[in-house]
Amino acid sequence: MACLGGNSPYLSDLARQDPLSFAALLQDGPEACAKDAFAALAACDITSGREYVAATLRRAKKQVALLCAVADLGGFWPLEDVTQTLSRLAEAALEVSVRHLLWVAHQSGQLQLRDPKRPTYGCGFFVLAMGKLGARELNFSSDIDLMVLYDPSGHKQPDAVRRVFIRMTSDLVSLMEARDANGYVFRTDLRLRPDPSSTPAAVSVQAAILYYESLGQTWERAAMIKARPVAGDLKLGRDFLAAIRPFVWRRHLDFALIDDIHTMKARIDRYRNVGRTGLAEMPDSVLADPAASMQWLLGHNLKLGQGGIREIEFIAQAMQLVWGGRVPALREKTTFGALKKLVGSAYIPREEAEVLARTYRLLRDAEHRLQMRADHQTHSLPEQPEAFHAFAVFMNYADGEALALDLLPRMREARRIFERHFVSQPQAAEEAETALLAIAPDDENSPTLLQNVGFPADQAAEAAQVLARWQGNSLRALRSERAHALLRALLPALLASFAARSNPLACLRRFDTLLARQHAGVQLLSLFERNPALIDRIAALFDASAFLANHLADTPSALEGLLEPEPEEGRNVQARLRQLAAEVEHTDLLVTALRPLLRGEEFRLSVAVLEGRMSENEAERARTALADTIMIVLKQAVEKDHVRRYGRVPGGGIAVIALGKAGSREMMPGSDLDLLLIFDHPEEVQASIVPKTPPQKTPEGLVLAAPRSVAVAQYYTRLAHAFIAALTAPGPEGPLYAVDMRLRPSGAAGPVAVSRRAFLKYHTEAAWTWERMALTRARIISAPVGLKREVQDDLRRILDGEIQSKAPVPAGVLEDARAMRARLARDLPASSPWDIKRRAGGLIEVEFVAQSLQLVAADRSVRDPCTRRALTRLGKAGLLTPDDTALLLEADAVWRRLQCLLRLLCGPVPPLDLERELAPPTLAVLLHAMEMESVVTLLTRTTALARNVRACFARVVGPVAEGDAFAEVMVEANLPHSHT
Repeated sequence: MACLGGNSPYLSDLARQDPLSFAALLQDGPEACAKDAFAALAACDITSGREYVAATLRRAKKQVALLCAVADLGGFWPLEDVTQTLSRLAEAALEVSVRHLLWVAHQSGQLQLRDPKRPTYGCGFFVLAMGKLGARELNFSSDIDLMVLYDPSGHKQPDAVRRVFIRMTSDLVSLMEARDANGYVFRTDLRLRPDPSSTPAAVSVQAAILYYESLGQTWERAAMIKARPVAGDLKLGRDFLAAIRPFVWRRHLDFALIDDIHTMKARIDRYRNVGRTGLAEMPDSVLADPAASMQWLLGHNLKLGQGGIREIEFIAQAMQLVWGGRVPALREKTTFGALKKLVGSAYIPREEAEVLARTYRLLRDAEHRLQMRADHQTHSLPEQPEAFHAFAVFMNYADGEALALDLLPRMREARRIFERHFVSQPQAAEEAETALLAIAPDDENSPTLLQNVGFPADQAAEAAQVLARWQGNSLRALRSERAHALLRALLPALLASFAARSNPLACLRRFDTLLARQHAGVQLLSLFERNPALIDRIAALFDASAFLANHLADTPSALEGLLEPEPEEGRNVQARLRQLAAEVEHTDLLVTALRPLLRGEEFRLSVAVLEGRMSENEAERARTALADTIMIVLKQAVEKDHVRRYGRVPGGGIAVIALGKAGSREMMPGSDLDLLLIFDHPEEVQASIVPKTPPQKTPEGLVLAAPRSVAVAQYYTRLAHAFIAALTAPGPEGPLYAVDMRLRPSGAAGPVAVSRRAFLKYHTEAAWTWERMALTRARIISAPVGLKREVQDDLRRILDGEIQSKAPVPAGVLEDARAMRARLARDLPASSPWDIKRRAGGLIEVEFVAQSLQLVAADRSVRDPCTRRALTRLGKAGLLTPDDTALLLEADAVWRRLQCLLRLLCGPVPPLDLERELAPPTLAVLLHAMEMESVVTLLTRTTALARNVRACFARVVGPVAEGDAFAEVMVEANLPHSHT
């Protein structure tokens, strides 16, 4: 009470005007009084006239304002409870007002409501809360930022309704902010609506969507982070936010927006002329001087000044906008919540976030105290020392100097963090580096300048030609002044990093290719500017692998994978994929959203293997988990679309089964998906069932075709085709995956999806041994629970031999496997000793041993889709000797490692000659990763390993005629193939 009476005339007046409420507050506490106040507001009779409604709103405002102040000053509530209660008051007041205005419009015949007892139901009019109200962080004397939108298409006279809704918006503002004998409720601000200078107070949904899709700016994206429907037709509000989600949350990383936000903050500083300069550079001596600290703070704007509230909010919002398109978990409206989630996903260091959160809390507390004094919307500290001392006492400090010693160091740290994220520090350029920015093709000094940077003399002239090409507008990516400015700032670091590599010119050419294939260079160059460590990583990659460099130029979104940090609690890309799928309505949009995330993650895994930060086993599991999740979410999306078109098959379902590398969780770079689709349904069900529902509309108002019933076989065939089409849909960066379905019954000639009965019949009557071998790596990715259990049992019975094929087997499983291997060697011989899969003693033979012995054993205890685990189980069961088990496990590891590296460094086609086809730095990466001294050593050891595997295959499965004669020659000569 002393705090109220001595520091805040406004709060003192509230207590004196309503002593009964004040007495109840002192007796019952703020929580009970808040409950009573909101109950009274909810009971407001919206039919009792404008004066009654206005008085009810203003009475509630006074009661809630006083109890929030007492709860805040007395330490009953933390800051979050205070701001949420104030926000709840604003929401409730807006809802009562909108309901009242809709009812009045209905009674006067201006509107025809669907249900006058529930005025907001389907009314086509809604209020979006923006800013602090949207985030439920309203401060004590805050404006409420609103956006009012409507959809006239649901009314019979759209033009007339438009005028009604615009007039209603003006009435709503008046109900909120008009002052009378009871005061006011909230000041309102409608300036965050689309193009406020030329649009009415209320804007149609269709016009708003068109605006954001074509003219929306970065600051409007940031504002929409906090947008939330709070009154009126809430479903229409949620649909609107879903429609503009692609505008707010970009799928590709957009570091250029950081410059936009910094420019916006600088514009605010210039316009407001707020704050002091040089806070980040302030010496500790000032911070240790109480008088100097207080002097600096006099008149400082806590919201817009340096180290203030807005800078902390900008940091959180910028990081959310950069990463939130890829990581939906970051789409948090509150500042505290956003900082916490950014830390959890490792996009902001924990130490930074803790500094920002502590400073933000203290600044918001101070902001509340400033506004409590007289209910003024102010953010500036007192300008006079006496007033500053009095304010410090209100803040529960001994005096102004004590407040300054606590507040100013925190603000300095917040400002330093802001500058690390937003302010590009100019670096002094050496004279030679400055000259690099103006290289011309006919300038005889240009090669010398590049040699001074570190380029070899024989490469400098051609490098100068590349740089000269960047000066004009010949590259599409460099046709804006902003792109040129970014490139000028980056060029010294780029050239220094390239010059440090074994082939600087190759690195420069590959970066030039990357630039040349960009539609706009600002995004790419901003990414490098904001992540300078990425330059060295890309330079090393360009130096090591021409294939990965070309892949990056073709799929620039892959670069984003290198920027992904490791979250504190482990990486969970699968959860992110599921979140993306949950927010995308249509399959084609989901495919578009998944591509950049998949490309980035695949590239990240590939680079992690090359850099030695991840083993191939870990990378294979991660690639497979990624593919599994993409298949699951795509199947769900395709089924959802399919049900809209063709209804449902009662009791039916389809199973997606992975075979090959996807089934064994051993997917390599570029692996396709070997899939088998099996469906089942009750025998009595012959066609899909279509429910009787009203015609459905798209968000654009188009009427969708009514669903129609089709025969069950046709239903699942179409579903399978839609699923495969989604996986393989072409795009600018290629399909999600290539799909191979030749392992299905009857191969390429059979149906895409096969019924469970037909699948069992095939394996009873016509299946070959190789098809049963393929099933040892079968793994069900997605299926209804019952069908999954049944198909798992079917696979078990096939592999256990309970279901025997009548197809002729020459002399048992092993002889059939041997004959198959001989046929493959004859029809598809290895192209070179680096054809790891098909060479004699290569990966196929290791896998054939594991698969054929699992069939011979007919025992689930020795089966596992993963080859190395199956070999281990076979060894423990005595079906392989310890020596053979060790040999095959070694060969499996070496072959998979070498095949992975060759795919990363050379591409999908195995090289014929390593020394001729791989540049020296690329070859060095390969040899280092394989822990070999030279190509001769690698060739000698792998050929010896292959010979031992071939011998093992002959012992266990049966002999195969030698078709790899060049291997013997190379071993005897101890020379690379190119020398023989």
